[in-house]
Amino acid sequence: MVDKPLLAIVVPCYNEEEVLPETARRLTALLEQLLEEGAVAIGSHIVFVDDGSRDRTWALIEEESERNPFVSGVKLARNVGHQRALLAGLETVRAYADCAVSIDADLQDDVEAIREFVQKYREGYDIVYGVRRSRKTDTWFKRTTAQAFYRFMRAIGIELIYNHADFRLMSKRALDELSRYTEVNLFLRGLVPLVGFRSTCVFYDRHERWAGQSKYPLKKMLAFAFDGITSLSVAPIRAITLIGFLAFLTSGAAGLYALIVKWLGHAESGWTSLMISVWFIGGLVLMSLGLIGEYIGKIYQEVKRRPRFAIEKTVQLPLPSEREKTPARL
Repeated sequence: MVDKPLLAIVVPCYNEEEVLPETARRLTALLEQLLEEGAVAIGSHIVFVDDGSRDRTWALIEEESERNPFVSGVKLARNVGHQRALLAGLETVRAYADCAVSIDADLQDDVEAIREFVQKYREGYDIVYGVRRSRKTDTWFKRTTAQAFYRFMRAIGIELIYNHADFRLMSKRALDELSRYTEVNLFLRGLVPLVGFRSTCVFYDRHERWAGQSKYPLKKMLAFAFDGITSLSVAPIRAITLIGFLAFLTSGAAGLYALIVKWLGHAESGWTSLMISVWFIGGLVLMSLGLIGEYIGKIYQEVKRRPRFAIEKTVQLPLPSEREKTPARL
């Protein structure tokens, strides 16, 4: 049994002024209970990461940190997206925390499941995945497309935890290992299983969003899914090769058929079939070039080695050298 850890709860936020006070209240209540039970160490706290919000999210984080000793904040210089904002929080806390839990600010994930996360960590697990029991709260379209996405990812050799998003606990050594993955194109729910180490799942019921609007409309969801596919697998490129080979065989058969028809003296003008063939092959070529271009674009971003995020300021964040002093703050 691992001794009680110093826990950091990382919460990426983007325009979450409507829900942030309630999120802070619930997470604070949970930490207080865990401290009373002796499940976590004094100094455990919440880190809100403001991903370049355009509303009062950062102002609320600063206000909350002044009156709530459990709340810290990290402000990014600009909006970099959910995955990079989450990574910024994890990279910040891994210097001093024994383990970190990542959770979205919308309160759809059950904060009470964090209690079981910590218990699993104390039993020796380095990674604990929060997994939804069902998708009853989703629309039919979202539920169907999500299931199709997980099946497709598995079919092309990418192992994802089914019905798991970014609600998880990671130990310090898992975070240290994750930091070695330096790619710019991030898909954390695909990268974390690659880290390895001992892992388990905790099942929970997902709730409706407490307030505000979803930051993942259909367009962003599709872009996110496509990034996940192209960031972790070359199967789509291999599929193009297979399609090209099949098209070559088909064209060979069609050419042989045309020659036989000509030799038999039944050749007629085939305008329709010609147009269909031209449009089909043209569309196939453009689609293939677009997919190859997507991979080339990702290579272009990777070789530049640009920083994935920039931290503008922090509030009430303990320094690694001040870990022993944290209890005084609480």
